[in-house]
Amino acid sequence: MVTRTDAVPDNDPPASDPSDSGMRIRTDPDHGGRWTSLRVHGREWLWHRDEPRRPGIRPADDFADAGGLEECLPTVRGRPDHGDAWSRPWQRGDGQESVECPQFRLTRRIRTSGPTATVDYTLAADPGYRFLWAAHALLDLSPSARIHIRDGTPTRLYPDEGAHWLPGRWPLLQGHALDRLQPEDGTAVGAVVATTRVVVVDGQDELQLELDAHEQPGSVALWRNLNGFPQPTPYRSVGVEPMLGRVFDLAAAGPDDAAEVPAGGEVRWRLTITGRRRPHPGT
Repeated sequence: MVTRTDAVPDNDPPASDPSDSGMRIRTDPDHGGRWTSLRVHGREWLWHRDEPRRPGIRPADDFADAGGLEECLPTVRGRPDHGDAWSRPWQRGDGQESVECPQFRLTRRIRTSGPTATVDYTLAADPGYRFLWAAHALLDLSPSARIHIRDGTPTRLYPDEGAHWLPGRWPLLQGHALDRLQPEDGTAVGAVVATTRVVVVDGQDELQLELDAHEQPGSVALWRNLNGFPQPTPYRSVGVEPMLGRVFDLAAAGPDDAAEVPAGGEVRWRLTITGRRRPHPGT
């Protein structure tokens, strides 16, 4: 039986209980709808950092990276920085959360059942409106974690902070083994992989993220920052980001690189997240 549960408002952090296999999600509607907790099997998957600018952010401000999961739309890089939705207050009601932006309205409904969360999105805008969306999830992963995508999947590597990308195949591009999260080496690269499913494995724990893009261009973005960004005070952060679109910057999107609102004025898509814990060997 599916239990309908809205995301819990961001008040006290959820308790850690390794025996609890249920998915638990917390969001912060007052501050951009950011997901502040994604917990399953007692493990918190979202990474966080102190960012004093985050509570006072306003639309069009530069991105204030507090970690968690941000809804980036209508772009990730470019302007507005990380999109227009993360810097605006969201409204909660009727089992869903929504945000009004000048050119669109984004609504999400989060449901959980056991170790799985299903998130249904609706974007309402004028027909022909083009956009990118990313579930900008920064994950708390150890250096031994691995990112599992089918070998040979077409991949666009972004070796710097700009819109320029290099073509390649997952997982090895330009000397970067993108599936591996070794200790900090001072690098920071981005990639967009032509898949709608990714599995992250860290020790006994697995997190699967899968996107149903409903005939829109779907992909998975990776941000592998191993203490290489930002300068002069870099830190480590790893983003595994299901997305609509195939580029980071909407301004650089080709004809098939962005989602587009059809004649009916709405785009719908679904993100499914499942956590698993593998038994110890020999048990």
